[in-house]
Amino acid sequence: MNKNTRSSGIILHPTSLPGQDGIGDFGYFAYRWIDFLSSTGCDIWQVLPLGPTGYGDSPYQCFSAFAGNPYLISPALLLEDELLTRSDLLDRPDFPVSSIDYGTVINWKVKILKQAYTQFKNNKNHPFHQNFTQFIENEKSWLLDYSMFMAIKSTMGGKPWNQWSPGLKFRYPDAITQFEKDHSDEIQQVAFSQFLFFAQWNNLKTYANKKKIQILGDVPIFVAFDSADVWAHPDLFYLDDEGNPTVVAGVPPDYFSPTGQLWGNPLYRWDYLKKKDYSWWIERMKATLQLFDLIRMDHFRGFAGYWEVPSGMKTAEKGRWVPGPGLDFFNVLNQYIGNMQILAEDLGEITPDVIALRDTLGLPGMKILQFAFSEGPENNFLPHMFDRNCIAYTGTHDNDTTLGWFSSIPPKEVDFTLRYLGCSKEDIVPAMIRAVWGSVARYAIAPMQDFLNLDSTARMNYPGRSSGNWCWRMSADDFSRQIEEKIASLNCTFGRGNYRDIVTKPEPMMIGTIPDLSQEDGDGDREAM
Repeated sequence: MNKNTRSSGIILHPTSLPGQDGIGDFGYFAYRWIDFLSSTGCDIWQVLPLGPTGYGDSPYQCFSAFAGNPYLISPALLLEDELLTRSDLLDRPDFPVSSIDYGTVINWKVKILKQAYTQFKNNKNHPFHQNFTQFIENEKSWLLDYSMFMAIKSTMGGKPWNQWSPGLKFRYPDAITQFEKDHSDEIQQVAFSQFLFFAQWNNLKTYANKKKIQILGDVPIFVAFDSADVWAHPDLFYLDDEGNPTVVAGVPPDYFSPTGQLWGNPLYRWDYLKKKDYSWWIERMKATLQLFDLIRMDHFRGFAGYWEVPSGMKTAEKGRWVPGPGLDFFNVLNQYIGNMQILAEDLGEITPDVIALRDTLGLPGMKILQFAFSEGPENNFLPHMFDRNCIAYTGTHDNDTTLGWFSSIPPKEVDFTLRYLGCSKEDIVPAMIRAVWGSVARYAIAPMQDFLNLDSTARMNYPGRSSGNWCWRMSADDFSRQIEEKIASLNCTFGRGNYRDIVTKPEPMMIGTIPDLSQEDGDGDREAM
């Protein structure tokens, strides 16, 4: 992306899309979302990590840093691909429209994916067979470990890997070989679901790129302890002889949490990784670049220095700062991978070494407008303090919606916010968005909830809360012409995104009528979208 470009985008995780199957997926509404973005002139779609989620349903605690979330696979597209029949979908549960009931969704998707695999296995002439074989070969560096991990986990009733029998826990060759022999079908089914995930996502990404939309994806610095990554590569992490973490990740007390955030992820043995030329990380980043056009490095400050908490602590208050891999890590990545479009999530307790690393690499940092109004006119999050090389947000998935935030701040902050933006209380959300779009920031991004002017009930995540997050979904009616025109007007006014494509059209692009999906399980004609 040209450094002189003034980009604009919207944060919307695929789980938040509308649809019949209880959770957003890569089907009809994902393509409709791309059409909506294209019509507004936005050139970035920001998503959260797309990995397979575990306990708490957090995309930041996944069973693999390489695999995809099978719950995002569209049953309607499986129907088109003749891996399901209409009768397979007749017992679809009555899902809520505006939120995700993860328990019911998971049961439904597991059932559907098992039926799709059975249909595939029984149809030796299905055209996917050759592609699936090639997929296994291309992704063998991680796919077998992940498929084995998930199959074992299923037979163990979902227990974390450090509670498995010693042979499987420590990957003794005889135990692994025997399990593979006894459970080859379950392992193959996990791998097939991964094939379906990547096939559907790659088609969607190709469609987005053709519409001049780049996808900004999120890379968490740490991985979940209960993951195929730690199970298959325990030597990369600080673990004891029983496989338990000796120290874990978190952040000290900050504006998100007075007791800090205890994430619990195992910490890397960076010195050991360096001796291996960061080979695991290189493979991870290569895999990430297959998914996304731009990469947001979550918790970027951890590469300069990270907060180490002794295992067993109840909060993150007691810990210490430990140096990260620093510039050497990024130099090696650049050597093996080449130029990557990386954005730095540089929030939290930012010290001079973090700033120096970010600026040496020339990476854009983040500016959150909700953080701007508590310290007067010299606050670095105020638009008049921005430098050009940054990403400006109203808020992110970790913040309240802008309407919810404004209703909770103290009167002094309310007064300064209104004076700074020159708006009334009723216009606070559009004024905040306008301030971000009108700033000098290279990137201007806002959550879809803010464009819909939603309150705290639409908040995506409460940092530090272990459950009840990641549930919000938009409705089909939210793809409105009115909102489309407002976003298009912002891009045209402030010269952002693909605004020239809007200006040259005689009138704003119309989006097609939503089909009655209650009568039709297909996604319609994907080519026509």
